[in-house]
Amino acid sequence: MNSEELIKAVDLIVKEKNISEDIIFDALQTALTTAYKKNFDSKTNVRVDINRETGDVKVYSYLVVVSEYDDGREETDEEGNVIKIEPTINRDAQILLEDAQKISPKIKVGETIEKEVTPKDFGRVAAGTAKQVVMQKIREAEKNSIIEEFTGKEYELMIGMVALEDQKNYYIDLGRTRGILPKKEIIPDEKIIMGSNIKVYITKIENNTKGPVIMLSRKHYGFVKRLFEHEIPELANGTIILQQVVREPGVRSKVAVYSTNPNIDAIGACIGERGSRIAGILKELGNERVDLVLYSEDPVEFIKNAMSPAKDVIVSIPDPEKKEALVIVNEANLSLAIGKKGSNIKLASKLTKYHLEIKTMEEINEAGNK
Repeated sequence: MNSEELIKAVDLIVKEKNISEDIIFDALQTALTTAYKKNFDSKTNVRVDINRETGDVKVYSYLVVVSEYDDGREETDEEGNVIKIEPTINRDAQILLEDAQKISPKIKVGETIEKEVTPKDFGRVAAGTAKQVVMQKIREAEKNSIIEEFTGKEYELMIGMVALEDQKNYYIDLGRTRGILPKKEIIPDEKIIMGSNIKVYITKIENNTKGPVIMLSRKHYGFVKRLFEHEIPELANGTIILQQVVREPGVRSKVAVYSTNPNIDAIGACIGERGSRIAGILKELGNERVDLVLYSEDPVEFIKNAMSPAKDVIVSIPDPEKKEALVIVNEANLSLAIGKKGSNIKLASKLTKYHLEIKTMEEINEAGNK
């Protein structure tokens, strides 16, 4: 990278990556100063000057005029420990006033004497160092740009392409970067096909030294919530409110909704004509069942609705403050009320935030006859 190429590279970063020219040149000067000390002279009293028009690089040694040498000092703290106080100006960068005046008679304390010390072959070192700095700034700009692009997208739904797979994760191409979809975060028993497009829910965005880390999930309850929001226009305009989602991934989800317009059926709007709206959601979730539950501020009514697909449910709440309810069903509805491995009543309990105890009408009648 010669002088002309350096200026072109800096201009490119400034325009395309939106990095300040001052930041780039400051980084270049720092890196070139370090390179000079490493390769030519380890003394500290050097500075590098880069001509921002031509890209020419020159190295200067400098001496600061002092009235007496400052070698630092030692102080003792309250516990008796000796602390070394470094000099304000490094020793090899100091020159006494009387010696400085032999070089420049009118010079004063605090002023500097400079001398160009650019080595003949410093251009080779400068070119390599400049290239490294420019590439580093490009990487930093890309990293910051990606972070900026994804800021605010946490807890959102995105579509990406399945790009790679290892033992624990799938790597999803999201455009300018890849997200990590752990295999433990996919829907149980679903098959992920390499090269296919897939919907994913962003659970976390972290910025580390290697760049942004975007964690994804398809098991999170938020995945179902966002699917509904994308498919049902009334959720976007506020006609229908999605109150809550609870989920046992791969088994069942319960979605509580209600309408702010008495003329619109919240459940019907989510299902769509002949199931057209919910069909896409069900396809995305595979074998997972979805129960649409009409939300009610009346806990008895809400619990009845939450017990779907069980019908003819009776709910008793002796003490609302205890958040406990007795759910009574007939024998024919018991298995539906409980659900596979208890999934239905567990999710109904999570949805309503009530501890639910279930009994059959037969059990209630038997207990009453004793």
